[in-house]
Amino acid sequence: MDDQILMNKVRERAAEALIAHRQESRETGARPRPGAEEVVIRSACGVLLDEEASSRLLSGRPTLDIDTERRITKRVVDELLGMGPLQDLLDDPEITDIHVRGTSPVWVKRRDGSRLEIPSIVDHPDELVALVRNAASRSSRGERRFDASTVECNLCLEDGSRLFAIMDVSSEPSLVIRKHQFSLASLSDLESTGIFGSEVSDFFRAAVRARRNIVIAGGTGSGKTTLLRALINEVPRDERIVTIEDAYELGIDRFGDLHPDHDALQSRPPNIEGNGAIPLADLTRMALRMDPDRVIVGEVRGAEAFPMLMAMSQGNNGSMCTLHADSTRSVFPKLAAYVSMAETGLPVDIVNLVIASAVHLVVHIEIRNGRRRITSIREVVDADGARIVSNEIFESDQRGRLESAFPMTAELRDLLDEYGYAAIRDNSRRFPVVA
Repeated sequence: MDDQILMNKVRERAAEALIAHRQESRETGARPRPGAEEVVIRSACGVLLDEEASSRLLSGRPTLDIDTERRITKRVVDELLGMGPLQDLLDDPEITDIHVRGTSPVWVKRRDGSRLEIPSIVDHPDELVALVRNAASRSSRGERRFDASTVECNLCLEDGSRLFAIMDVSSEPSLVIRKHQFSLASLSDLESTGIFGSEVSDFFRAAVRARRNIVIAGGTGSGKTTLLRALINEVPRDERIVTIEDAYELGIDRFGDLHPDHDALQSRPPNIEGNGAIPLADLTRMALRMDPDRVIVGEVRGAEAFPMLMAMSQGNNGSMCTLHADSTRSVFPKLAAYVSMAETGLPVDIVNLVIASAVHLVVHIEIRNGRRRITSIREVVDADGARIVSNEIFESDQRGRLESAFPMTAELRDLLDEYGYAAIRDNSRRFPVVA
């Protein structure tokens, strides 16, 4: 029997066993056990492969070796429960991003910042569409459509990776998967990778414990979410956190021992009739009614900026968010633009007063020469009409090293010192904080 024919036969048998298992679970009301479906699939594969081995022995044909049987079984498990031909890439810890466009070669990004081209994973664009639909049908947040009427699909995979796919409005169906490094979950973890040194690590730790409101800025894939996750994990265990995201990327549920009292909210797209959408702005208002100690917005890019700023300035100190910007300074006009999307009608000087009273620190992170680096930390001091008054207290030198810059205010310095940050008193000299 041809390998592909055998593969199809094994997949069909395993799919039947999986359907029967799910039907029995629904009828009995049994709660799903972790790994139970994989056991069912592997068992069904084993039975059929044993039958194939017996058939080959009786007919005098060579049997399959153990590696081939394992490969077939893994492919079936990947197709029925995973992402099919993409699963090996998802399982590779060195890969951080996966770019697929139709039948073209696949491009991946690696942890060291390098890019690699690998052979195509599908023979026809329709196979890629089917792969996305299969993943969307198993979404834990309910089945998502992916067709001519719903040309984009945005969902979280079971391992926490984010998948975005698009069709019809692109030359070929395409998908992008961003894998999240949940292993980098603390400031100490990030310090060990060289993103920043011990001085900045101590600064961040004290800033979180002192309940400073922090905005993390940077480009796509720069590490904003990873840094935000590490800062969240410095929040004391007895504080209640509410996170707000377009797609679950922060993974706060993965750190239940650190944050036993939390709620994670996710926006919802409209249904096929165009109804039922719940945007981030609505979730932000909902979060304020959930008695949070801190509100965390995964990424601010619209009208949700205004309720978030109001939350920060009305007692929910210690809140944090990320935002796309190319520097710490450019964060302020972007926030003002986002506030205008909320149609508040506030003049720019009042908007700036809101920003200055809400945001305490702005951090910029970027990739330089294939490595993630903190390039700037800015303290917000005040607002002066159309201008936000701020001090860049850490900046990058010409070699990309982070060093102290303008002195922080005495108020911030004394507050951070209360929470374990021994600020250097001689603010007249600059000192390197990353080797």
